[in-house]
Amino acid sequence: MAEEQKDRAKEIARDYFREAYEYQVRGEFKRALALYERSIEIFPTAEAYTFLGWTYSFMGRYDDAIRECEKAIAVDPDFGNPYNDIGAYLIEKGQLDEAVPWLLKATSAKRYDCHCYPHFNLGRVWELKGNWEKALRCYEEALRANPEYKLAQKSIFKIRSFMN
Repeated sequence: MAEEQKDRAKEIARDYFREAYEYQVRGEFKRALALYERSIEIFPTAEAYTFLGWTYSFMGRYDDAIRECEKAIAVDPDFGNPYNDIGAYLIEKGQLDEAVPWLLKATSAKRYDCHCYPHFNLGRVWELKGNWEKALRCYEEALRANPEYKLAQKSIFKIRSFMN
């Protein structure tokens, strides 16, 4: 019976998560926050904490976003998204050196389908710091991870034009 209750809780939490995402996409962030929080109350997942953080980031609340991503990592340290997200939020806050270790962790996360993002974000860090060679290598790595990644393609073109 306990397993059935757990499965039911997961299903209900997943429904709240999906609904929260729909509100997030529409820009209704307060409603999305409430629904993500409800999902977490019922059955906490790394994904729900990460998306709750993502919603906070859309509101410019980077410290809250980082805290939620840290909770996601506590739930599932193999999930790569929150590492990348923390790095991205630190970049937005101008804390470039602090972003690097988080992004490096994301590049080697076991459960992460989008390794192009942390490589791209590392490229952003190096570009902002004026290290064109490192930035170029990171953007190229992002493109290797996802050959269709348009931002990486544009960034490679831009960096190469600066270097010539």
